[in-house]
Amino acid sequence: MRYLNEEELEIATRFLFLSMAMTVIKQDIHHIQLGEFKIKEPYIKLLEEMNKHAMTERRELRTTMNHQRIQVVTLNKNDSFSSYLFLCKGREEKRNYFNPAIRKKVEVIVEELMRKALQPYQDYASVNT
Repeated sequence: MRYLNEEELEIATRFLFLSMAMTVIKQDIHHIQLGEFKIKEPYIKLLEEMNKHAMTERRELRTTMNHQRIQVVTLNKNDSFSSYLFLCKGREEKRNYFNPAIRKKVEVIVEELMRKALQPYQDYASVNT
């Protein structure tokens, strides 16, 4: 049974998966810094710009969540599933996510952030062609 409305659940899940995407981006920055890339700077700059966009969005989501009294709590994780508790104004809803589905949702967010980070370069290229 659903106890949170569609908007509340959308805000909470976006916050959850965006936070996971930020973790992935930070790990990727670390791997590139330690990796055998010949030219690291462009990749690190791209990932840092992606993280900047993610931080801005997450800050806005956190503000919205505070106003609407929405919280996300990790319950448990295993090899196949992860469980989260979504709380809102005294109501709660437990959700189980299949870990490969989480990975796909995070991947979609990483791609969105990449498009946002690359947008100024694409705009520049289209003006100069």
